[in-house]
Amino acid sequence: MQGRSDQQAGAGVTDPKPTRRDMLRVATGVAGGAAVVGAVAAAAYMVPLLDEPDALVPPPAGTVEVDLLPLQAGQQILVFWRSWPVFVVRRSPQAVSMLRNPDLLGQLADPESDQLQQPPYARNRERSIRAEFAVLVGICTHMGCTPQFYPQPSASEPQPDWLGGYLCPCHGSKYDLAGRVFKDFPAPYNLPVPPHRFVGDKIIRIGENPPGVKFDFNTILQI
Repeated sequence: MQGRSDQQAGAGVTDPKPTRRDMLRVATGVAGGAAVVGAVAAAAYMVPLLDEPDALVPPPAGTVEVDLLPLQAGQQILVFWRSWPVFVVRRSPQAVSMLRNPDLLGQLADPESDQLQQPPYARNRERSIRAEFAVLVGICTHMGCTPQFYPQPSASEPQPDWLGGYLCPCHGSKYDLAGRVFKDFPAPYNLPVPPHRFVGDKIIRIGENPPGVKFDFNTILQI
């Protein structure tokens, strides 16, 4: 779906605004039975800390700022940018290492992010500016459902030999913790990565590219 406007892009998504139940499920996530506490999700909306260089400058219209300070390794929070849910994940060192595991890479449809589903600064195996943090639009590229977060590898849950990542509850598409889709599942593309940049070390601003980079989110292949 090439070069669509915001309104057109939203129109092509099934249920672009998840229900309250969906939002709570995604915000808390699943980590081997250890859910992310609600306080972490709420902390995403905290006022930026004053020791950040850009903290006194109001964020531009159309952007969302996420405070990373309360986010622990293995946790995810949910925010909305435009009309879309966006996952912000802090990956553990073990999870970052898994993103380069040959066993995982061999199961992915687009392990090198060759397809245009992310800005140029996120075209890497972590699909991020900093390997520790992922920023992903939480809409399955098959039919627009909200994938569920299962960050911990498991022999049995939510599926046998689970390596950690996302599972779409609608039609079973699987993504790793970089939002890369697995082969032979309905979803055709990796989860989109929105424009984003770091404001100092503690805040991510979604909807704005890093200085000197031009990337139009409407040019991605599909959302």
